[in-house]
Amino acid sequence: MAQNNQNGKMSREEAGRKGGEATSRNHDREFYQEIGEKGGEARGSNGGNNDGKMSREEAGRKGGEARARQRDN
Repeated sequence: MAQNNQNGKMSREEAGRKGGEATSRNHDREFYQEIGEKGGEARGSNGGNNDGKMSREEAGRKGGEARARQRDN
């Protein structure tokens, strides 16, 4: 676990973790699917091009499934 800095401020790692947990509590599966799709769009979907990139739909599905598993635990 991240330790606070000597001056009492939280580390970037700890701030990111806390922010991610808060976002997870405030949003549902559809939110994560939507941002996964947006990430796929930004990355560029080549529609069937086998260059290792996943489709927007796959990115959204995987993101939604991962967050749902985290919330269930």
